[in-house]
Amino acid sequence: MSEYKLGIVEAKFAEIIWKNQPLASSLLAKLALEELEWKKSTTYTVLKRLCDRGIFVNNGGTVSALISKEDFYALQSEEVVNDSFSGSLPAFVAAFSSRKKLSDEEINQLQDMINRMRG
Repeated sequence: MSEYKLGIVEAKFAEIIWKNQPLASSLLAKLALEELEWKKSTTYTVLKRLCDRGIFVNNGGTVSALISKEDFYALQSEEVVNDSFSGSLPAFVAAFSSRKKLSDEEINQLQDMINRMRG
């Protein structure tokens, strides 16, 4: 399993941390109970797993991110393109747009990104 992939439940847990960081691990356990209905032991088990993968750190009972949410999802996206499309972003966009028609607004946003990259 890649260190930059999260399951659905792990992603919900990560969102709690990113939204509230830095936070005490006791508060994280309380939030996980409220939002995910997790026992304290489950919270600490998943936290340890994500810390071992280098996404978060629990330093003296204070939990914070080692990587921002934006950077995490950028790295995850790069892995998808690299693993599934041999690193070709155009191949990814072609595959994505073959099943979902892009709106004019989406096309304009993509064109603006391309123009910024050229500029």
